[in-house]
Amino acid sequence: MRIAFQGTEGAYSEEASLRAFPEAETIGLPTFHQVFAAVTEGEVDLGVVPVENTTAGIINQTYDLLLETDLHVVGELVLKVDHCLLAPPGTRLEDVRKVISHPQGLAQCDGFIARYKLEAIPVYDTAGAARALAENPEPGLAAIASRRAAERYGLVVLAKSIQDFIGNYTRFFVLSREEWPRREGPYKTSVVFTTRHRPGELLAALKAFADQGINLTKLESRPRRNPDRPFSPIFYADFEGHAEDPGPSQALLTLLRRASFVKVLGSYPAVTSWGLLKDPEE
Repeated sequence: MRIAFQGTEGAYSEEASLRAFPEAETIGLPTFHQVFAAVTEGEVDLGVVPVENTTAGIINQTYDLLLETDLHVVGELVLKVDHCLLAPPGTRLEDVRKVISHPQGLAQCDGFIARYKLEAIPVYDTAGAARALAENPEPGLAAIASRRAAERYGLVVLAKSIQDFIGNYTRFFVLSREEWPRREGPYKTSVVFTTRHRPGELLAALKAFADQGINLTKLESRPRRNPDRPFSPIFYADFEGHAEDPGPSQALLTLLRRASFVKVLGSYPAVTSWGLLKDPEE
């Protein structure tokens, strides 16, 4: 099995992929667009992309690409993210003046960065930041990435667990060209929809789920890319159950009648059946 992820070797997306699929071959790509394209064009079997973090919120680009492509969400993974401050051997913490990392990594460590008065410099990937630092060390420069990235690129850990919140988890979607056969255990379903621009329309759309006793586990709005109506919202929702179950299927049928657009992104085993992807050393 070949799995594409955004970033380079040592990235959290790669770590999540290998914890869930230990025998897989992982393929790092520079952008999310390239990950989606690799899955769509059959260059890889699956893609693993982050969708949200408990500290920094959703990954907007992932959700936009889910709307624009025809890939299916066939699984979710939740990885505990433990950020470390990495530097070349011989560097002291008090020597650090600037830090590089992915914007999400920087956002998740905002308190640490402010406390040490560091200049935050965004780059495309956490592990890529570690690799760039190892290849081109610069006095006073450090990177925020994983302990695994430090080991991979020969850096030392100056500080560990520097994220603002200890319970720092990132949720990933597993993407496939085809839906997977249903299996035992609890399921979740992700959908995206828009409503007519009239009072009470969103309430009526959500009532379709409440009337069937379905628990929504996520509701997020994003500005729709509509040149005629800028900032008109589009809604992403997750709910418990499989789209083919009686309750969810009836709720989706009602939603189709009420909403102006509906797309089911996928039904997949809930994380309770896959388990949290924890560090084996913990």
